[in-house]
Amino acid sequence: MPVPVPVPQQRGVPAAETPHGADLTVLVIEDDPAGSITGPELSAAAGTRVRIRTARNLTEAGRLLTDDVDCILLDLALPVPTTTTATTATTTAPAAPDHRPEPAPGRADELAVLTHVLRIAPLHAVLVLTAQDDTELAAEAVRVGAQDYLFRGELDARVLSRAIRYAVERKRADLAQHQLTESGLRAQENARLERGLLPTPLLEGSDLSFAARYRPGRSRALLGGDFYDTVRTPDGTVHAMIGDVCGHGPDEAALGVELRIAWRALTLAGLCGDQLLSTLQQVLEHERQSEEIFATLCTVDIAPDGRRAGLCLAGHPAPLLARHGRPARLLPYEDGGPALGLLPRARWPRRQVELGAEWSLMMYTDGLIEGRVGAGSSQRLGQDGMVAMVNSRLEQGLAGEELLEAAVAEVRELNGGELTDDVAVLLLGRAPERVRRRGRSASRPGPVSTAPPATAPAAASVQRPPLYGP
Repeated sequence: MPVPVPVPQQRGVPAAETPHGADLTVLVIEDDPAGSITGPELSAAAGTRVRIRTARNLTEAGRLLTDDVDCILLDLALPVPTTTTATTATTTAPAAPDHRPEPAPGRADELAVLTHVLRIAPLHAVLVLTAQDDTELAAEAVRVGAQDYLFRGELDARVLSRAIRYAVERKRADLAQHQLTESGLRAQENARLERGLLPTPLLEGSDLSFAARYRPGRSRALLGGDFYDTVRTPDGTVHAMIGDVCGHGPDEAALGVELRIAWRALTLAGLCGDQLLSTLQQVLEHERQSEEIFATLCTVDIAPDGRRAGLCLAGHPAPLLARHGRPARLLPYEDGGPALGLLPRARWPRRQVELGAEWSLMMYTDGLIEGRVGAGSSQRLGQDGMVAMVNSRLEQGLAGEELLEAAVAEVRELNGGELTDDVAVLLLGRAPERVRRRGRSASRPGPVSTAPPATAPAAASVQRPPLYGP
């Protein structure tokens, strides 16, 4: 009765990544009773300690393939036990680091012992021994996954030592390249996913302008725990919201996306104010990882005529409103309710706000106001500092996306480097009636003229009117 071939437990860290100083341990798998490769001869000739461990078959190799083995020297003439295929199917070793090609037609049997060793030891460097007159088989072994090959008749201590060290270094380079490739692909996939999760405003048919800036606090991330969205419902009302899940990790980012999508669905279904926030709190309570997680939220519902809005605050900073001829100021916060997830039966009053004919409204998360003022300083920018900063930029004539970009850049500069918290800023605005009329008439096709075109003056920004300063 044939004896099953045991499958060794593979190390968590590749052998090629854990060299034992200048020493190497090589597992020789060959059935030559004379033992053609010996440790003392190899060490004396090469001047480097290379410990030799010999196995006469794959069963014995399975017992000797331990964590301190750096390289496997495999004789391709070694027979493969009939139970090899069955036993390798139950291996607990990690999968091969890459997809190795299958042996060429007619070579599968000759390379069966190699494919078996590569399967049970995917993280070890492998050298193969073959006959001198079988160069094609040796080259095929390297193509399938071995690091190099040697001919049995030309074994020399110095050549063998060099080949072993080369195989170990090449395996290390292959693993590093594979990890780098996997990391790059994973980063691209995450970037595509995160970009897809960022909102696209639904403002078709609205005269309001829109601009936004987003900067996650996590290093190399595109999405954080902050979230925002803007939609226009069939009755002409423009709904906007901005929120912040406490924390900065991927779980918080995922929860922020869930809350944003839920808000959009509930808003399009006709909910607003206290009813909408109560439902969002239920979503948060069901989806959060622990009861300590909460989220702040600010929602604004702008009437179809654009002159007034309903404001709800759930533990979130009040928006900044700028009207024509007046400095920007914070909207009242006294009627705000608690953050979502803190009180089970909380209520969120809806406050009416008069916007006027020409205005801009800036909604933001606390990452914009909690940055330091000066490197190493304990003083934070705060809401008063933010208002002064925005008014200063308004006096310079900045508007729309330029205003948001300058504001975020100045906050980062004041902080003395990257902000540790996520930052989201949303800007909605209503231009003067004459600008909106000009924008609507410009969108209609006019009569075709055969006269040569005149040099046109620079066009005003119809889509993004400025915040109005003093």
